[in-house]
Amino acid sequence: MARIHAAMDEVLVSYEDGETTRRLEGFDLECLACSPDEPDRVFVGTFENGLQRSTDGGRSFERLEADFVSDAVLSLAVSPHDPDTVYAGTEPSRVYRSDDGGGSWTRLEGIADLPSEEEWYFPPRPDTHHTRWIEVDPFDPDRLYVGIEAGALLVSPDGGETWRERPPGSRRDNHSLATHPGREGRVYSAAGDGFAVSDDGGDSWTHPQEGLDHRYCWSVVPDPDDPDLVLLSSASGASSAHTAERAEAYVYCCGGLGGRWERLEGEFPTGEGVVRAEFSTHGGVVYGVTNRGVFRSPDFGDSWERVGLEWDEDLEALAPRGFVAVS
Repeated sequence: MARIHAAMDEVLVSYEDGETTRRLEGFDLECLACSPDEPDRVFVGTFENGLQRSTDGGRSFERLEADFVSDAVLSLAVSPHDPDTVYAGTEPSRVYRSDDGGGSWTRLEGIADLPSEEEWYFPPRPDTHHTRWIEVDPFDPDRLYVGIEAGALLVSPDGGETWRERPPGSRRDNHSLATHPGREGRVYSAAGDGFAVSDDGGDSWTHPQEGLDHRYCWSVVPDPDDPDLVLLSSASGASSAHTAERAEAYVYCCGGLGGRWERLEGEFPTGEGVVRAEFSTHGGVVYGVTNRGVFRSPDFGDSWERVGLEWDEDLEALAPRGFVAVS
């Protein structure tokens, strides 16, 4: 298994034989995607260096030539139905699709023409906004969920031919979205304005937040065996989520979406000095990464152990931008 962690200014690749390599050092990394069906093909989005691709498990990268390479690439998704179908989201807010593993790209039209677009903005750069997350429905390859930071949740039922914006109850500052492979219609949102869940494919949303004391939410992952068991990383605001010097982030677990959120305590680092976690699942194991290292839990958060990945002191000052574990 290769565990690939993207930090702010480099990609760390750890292999089961103990080898750890660093790639794209000095790049301003934004996102990471890889399919378990093509584990050697890794995509990394950067803010100023376009879209990077590896075909050898992260040992080397090449910059892809595409019309949007001059844009910041802030989100990536590989379709669970076909590893050659890849989506990329940019700043300004656009979505592109490749049907050949990144060789060529097509822009999905219509997003810039949505009525609410004039209200979208990213607070540190108020003259723009971006596609923060893209999620492909596991039951319908044409159904797409797109989070705009900040301004809207978008749903497309037809592969990007048409878009529905801001469905009832949806969050406006979506940071990450997740679906469940065993529950058709279930979609989760971790957003700057709280947590939300949908049971009808994103057409409507509810906000189960009892016990969730920190509501600037960043990463969400459901238990592959139980769609009502969810892990969520959050903080009180952007500064305490992303900036190590002021960080104070936590992890919450909800054992039933009509129930109460409980703050996680124990082996997984949280609290003062810890930035918001990024989560990923693979083979029934959930992985979490913060500025304090990579951790794994075989029982979905009940217990954690540190992954043997080289973790230099400089990484403790960075907020991770993504993590995947693939065979």
